[in-house]
Amino acid sequence: MTTNLPTPAQPLRIGTRGSPLALAQAHETRSRLMAAFDLPEGAFEIVVIKTTGDDRTLIDADIALKTLGGKGLFTKEIEEAMLDGSIDIAVHSMKDMPVLQPLGLLLDCYLPREDVRDAFVSLSHDSLTDLPQGARVGSSSLRRRAQLGARRPDLQVVEFRGNVQTRMKKLGDGVADATFLAMAGLRRLGLTDVVKSAIAVEDMLPAVAQGAIGIERRADDLRAAAMLEAIHHGPTGQRLAAERAFLAGLDGSCETPIAGLAELDGGTLRLRGEILRPDGSEVLTDDRSAPIEDGAALGAAMARDLRARAGEGFFDWIAA
Repeated sequence: MTTNLPTPAQPLRIGTRGSPLALAQAHETRSRLMAAFDLPEGAFEIVVIKTTGDDRTLIDADIALKTLGGKGLFTKEIEEAMLDGSIDIAVHSMKDMPVLQPLGLLLDCYLPREDVRDAFVSLSHDSLTDLPQGARVGSSSLRRRAQLGARRPDLQVVEFRGNVQTRMKKLGDGVADATFLAMAGLRRLGLTDVVKSAIAVEDMLPAVAQGAIGIERRADDLRAAAMLEAIHHGPTGQRLAAERAFLAGLDGSCETPIAGLAELDGGTLRLRGEILRPDGSEVLTDDRSAPIEDGAALGAAMARDLRARAGEGFFDWIAA
């Protein structure tokens, strides 16, 4: 399929953040490419790039992502490295990705999606319903904070960032009584032992694209395009086309609490969407189905209709 495969002398450079989860996702990408093209590990170089979102002082201070600048915090430096030729492809957690890519970059390869659910994590309680009134719950996610406000307004929600080990330490230090992590990341890290319970999507609709890995490339890199085509998972791409069209029609930053999940059943795609006020005082939902090929159009239409139902005042906080 391609005549210019990478070699140990001229490896394909895979850009990634340096967190344990990001590295696990980069290793999975490398393994799939090795298998698809019968290449040795040495034909790939994993290049760790520190992003603004990885700043240790910001993580320790539990500063909200909205305050710092949103989703681009985890991608800007990596995408700059791809544009200047320092790396060839970049591996991303899709829930961290803005809906628009910089000019010259494409995001059209997705690996098979993992568990989309949120995990309830606590040292002393088994589930969200077990938390006593007034318990402190840690989360930096606007979506989760708003969903908690809607479902358990009695809880105190505090900012809470960091990787699994950092969050477990914060729980041990009493910063919060419980927190949430994505089941997908915990599965990829082999850390599901910290999960007290997985939360059904009916109880907490996940973030758009949660559980999916995306691989970005330069638009004019035909070698990368051919190699990534070999590992692209079509059904995940179909689901994300609907979810990201829904997100794009609302607000593709980290400033709006939005949840969305597309699922496939034969030739049909079902999309559930949810928008919330940040305090959870108002929640608007929708649930529709369409042929898979119409998934992106369905997502865009659902976003338009939810915006219309919400009215002008619903999104006032964005500019605040």
